Amino acid sequence: MTVQTASVAVGFSASDNRPLALVIVTYNSADTLGGLLDTLADGLEGLSNTEVVIADNASSDNSIALASAHPICPRIIPTGRNGGYAAGINAALATIEAGADVLILNPDIRLSRGAAARLVAALRLPGVGVAAPRVVHEDGTPSFSLRREPTVLTAWADALLGDKLGSSFDQGECIVDDTHYRIARDVDWASGAALAISAEARERVGPWDETFFLYSEEVDFQRRVRAAGFRIVYEPEAELIHIGGEYGQNSRLYSILTINRIRDYARHHGMISTALFRLAVWTGEALRSAGGSPVHRAGMAAAIRRQPSGANWPKIFQQQ
Repeated sequence: MTVQTASVAVGFSASDNRPLALVIVTYNSADTLGGLLDTLADGLEGLSNTEVVIADNASSDNSIALASAHPICPRIIPTGRNGGYAAGINAALATIEAGADVLILNPDIRLSRGAAARLVAALRLPGVGVAAPRVVHEDGTPSFSLRREPTVLTAWADALLGDKLGSSFDQGECIVDDTHYRIARDVDWASGAALAISAEARERVGPWDETFFLYSEEVDFQRRVRAAGFRIVYEPEAELIHIGGEYGQNSRLYSILTINRIRDYARHHGMISTALFRLAVWTGEALRSAGGSPVHRAGMAAAIRRQPSGANWPKIFQQQ
């Protein structure tokens, strides 16, 4: 999906003064949460009807104490359990009025001045249900956050060619080409680290799927957004920093990511197609584990692992 759109201007008309709720899910996030909260005053510039809601998934550090003491005065919802990212989002959304747009943020995000207003402006474009920002690393280099719908072809392109070369042929799942990030455009889906969602899309699409626990929940949600007739747009004028990247060094998290890639694909395709997709994922991990990478060895093992049910994810997460 490569439809280009006009980039929005920050001086949009917000005469309806529709509420915007920022949703942040925390789980032992004290090391990064304060930095996000510190950027919200600038990040929300241009918007007057906002609230900040933190859903805490039973953190054992001082995430709640840090949030409670912060001048931004977020509303805190202790979920009482580590039910996963989608469960935290749903717990927060259940407390937010139906007519509000939402901006979902990981705690390791840093908003630039006016970023939220630019995303809200993008939500006002015809047919838009989700708006995604331009994401950069701490050093200012682009974080490739835009994706194509997962297919057998994208999986094999990623496995055999790698992200960069596969994307250069417009085949890989991850869009790894900075030229694609310079213009506003419609996309299949974008990283769930930062997404603005319209009130209309919230109402029509419903809650996030909690059975994924972590990773691929945003793929599922944005697929349902498109199926409901909404557009997903990328807005390069809304820029933010994502510290992120922990899964790339954490075998446990990378295993969950790998398993959920296959689970998500299997839900929408037959046995043969899923087997080819799984083989592509395993092949890619096997090739990258040849150098001794423990993360990719974990991914290779996860690719052939029996798919867990959503109810079993908390136990698996804790054991790994």
